[in-house]
Amino acid sequence: KVRRVNLISFSYSSVIPSYSSSAMSEAVVPDAMVSPAVGGPYGEKASGPGVDFSYVGIDAILEQMRRKAMKQGFELNIMVVGQSGLGKSTLMNTLFKSKVSRKSVQATAQEKIPKTIEIKSISHDIEEKGVRMKLTVIDTPGFGDQINNENCWRPIMKFINDQYEAYLQEEININRKKRIPDSRVHCCIYFIPPTGHCLRPLDVEFMRRLSKVVNIVPVIAKADTLTLEERDFFKKKIREELRANGIDVYPQKEFDEDAEDRMINEKIREMIPFAVVGSDQEYQVNGRRLLGRKTKWGTIEVENIAHCEFAYLRDLLIRTHMQNIKDITSSIHYEMYRVRRLNENNTVVAHANGMPEHHLAAHEM
Repeated sequence: KVRRVNLISFSYSSVIPSYSSSAMSEAVVPDAMVSPAVGGPYGEKASGPGVDFSYVGIDAILEQMRRKAMKQGFELNIMVVGQSGLGKSTLMNTLFKSKVSRKSVQATAQEKIPKTIEIKSISHDIEEKGVRMKLTVIDTPGFGDQINNENCWRPIMKFINDQYEAYLQEEININRKKRIPDSRVHCCIYFIPPTGHCLRPLDVEFMRRLSKVVNIVPVIAKADTLTLEERDFFKKKIREELRANGIDVYPQKEFDEDAEDRMINEKIREMIPFAVVGSDQEYQVNGRRLLGRKTKWGTIEVENIAHCEFAYLRDLLIRTHMQNIKDITSSIHYEMYRVRRLNENNTVVAHANGMPEHHLAAHEM
C-alpha cells in the first residue's frame, strides 16, 4: 500500500540539506515514480538498496538526443571546386569509400569541357553502424578551364545564395514544414593545382569572395607530384598569401568558442592547406589491404600521414568538425544572408509606404 503524504509548499533549496537518511527511508514512493533499472531505454539509474538518492537523471537527455538524431538522420552538403583533372571526383570517393561523385554515377564516354560553369549535384543515402546520412556532392565542371576566367566565381556564388534563399523562403512561410530540407552548402573544398610556387590570381579572387559566404577548406591536389620540401614550401607560401589577402578559411579564428577549441583549431590552421592524394583503388602491401596509388618505385598510401595529409582532411570534415561546419553555416553564413535579405525587404516596404529615410534608419537601429 502507498502511504498518503500531505504535500505543502516549500523552498526546494532550503529543504534538501535538512533531509536525513532516516527520514528518506521512511518515505514510501509509488512504483510508478521509481526509475527504471539500469539498461532501460533511457539509461536511468536503478532503484534499490544503495541507490544514490541525489541522482535526478538530467544526463539521460544525451541518450534522448542520440535516439532522436538516429531517427532523423543527418544531412551534409559538400561542394568541390577546381579545374578539370585535379582529382575532385576521386577524392570524394576516397573520403566516403563509396562511388559518391557525379562522374562515378553519371559517367559519359567522353565528357567535354563545358563552355560555361555548370553546377551539378548528386545525393546519396549513406548508412554506417545504424547512422544514416544524406550526402550531397555539388560539382562545378568548367571552373577555371576557360581562356578567360574572369568572374567565373559568380555562378558559384549565385548557387550558394540561391540555397540560402530557398531555406529562407521555407522558414518564413506561415505554415512551414516541421523539418525544412537543408540544401545549404556546408563546406566548399577548393582544389589548388600543385604548381609548387604560389596561388594564381584566380585562386585568390575565388577564395577572397567565397570565404564570406561559405566554409572554404583549401587542399593541394595531387600532392604526390611534389617533393616533401616543395610541399612544405608551397604550403607556407599559400598561408602567407591567404593572410596577405585577408582570406579566412575554415576553421575561422573568430569563431573559436573557447581555449580548448582555439588550441585544436590552431593546429589545423598550421596544416592548411592539406596536401592530399586520392585513390579508390585497393592494393596489397605487406599483407595489408589499403587505398593507394601504385608507381614503379612503390605504393603511395592514401591514409598514411607520412605519405600525404588525406587522413587529416577526412578527420576534419567527418570525424571531428562536421557538426561545427554545419553550425557555422547555419548561425553565421546563413544568418548574415537572412539579416541582409530581411533588411532589404524592410527597405522596399518602407519606401512603398512613403517612410522617410531618417525614420527607416532609426527603425533599423
